Amino acid sequence: MSFALLALSACAGQTSVGGSPNMTVVQGNVLPPPDRADLLATESRPYYVGPFDKLTIDVFGIDELRQREIQVDASGRMSFPLAGVLEVSGRTPGEIEVLLKDRLRERYVRDPQVTVNLKETVSQVVTIEGQVKKAGQYPVIGRMTLLRAIAIAEGTDEFSKLDEIVVFRTVKGQNLAALYDLRAIRRGNYPDPEIFANDVVVVGDSKARRIFKDFLGIVPLLTTPLIVALQ
Repeated sequence: MSFALLALSACAGQTSVGGSPNMTVVQGNVLPPPDRADLLATESRPYYVGPFDKLTIDVFGIDELRQREIQVDASGRMSFPLAGVLEVSGRTPGEIEVLLKDRLRERYVRDPQVTVNLKETVSQVVTIEGQVKKAGQYPVIGRMTLLRAIAIAEGTDEFSKLDEIVVFRTVKGQNLAALYDLRAIRRGNYPDPEIFANDVVVVGDSKARRIFKDFLGIVPLLTTPLIVALQ
């Protein structure tokens, strides 16, 4: 019994690295380490509190208001002792601190010292699905890129179509979609795009790889070598 050699996909040739206008390609042994400013820049994107997020609020010097865990309601509001109901959706934790200080000062708390920290995020998430190892919704805290988003989902799997990564985003009521090639990003051919809260990342499915695996599963053991290649 014999089988035809169908086609061998492009594995030949040297991989091209770089190409993005903002990227300089250097030898691996001279790649410099990031400095402190570079490390801080990766977390510089502000976080905006949304519905159902959980906050930890601490008012120094008032035992009843120490380490209070507060959940934002569906309308983007929260209730806090002495401060009443506050509109917090769309504000950063720092802005909520200022808002609480002003409200507590109005309620006769002298020079309130308030700290607001994010405990759990529900509203600011990215959805990652398709051919990744662990699809789901993941919080977006700090700066996130496409490579980091896929890494959070534990990476691609054996059926991933790396040149078919689609990012869906809504901007000012308009639904947008962009197609990316993960291999080109990994090679530095163009920049790793930023991912924002409410984005949906879909990793494509390589039907050819599935057919190949199914084919191997049904073909009995042969006495002659079998060579099948994917286009």
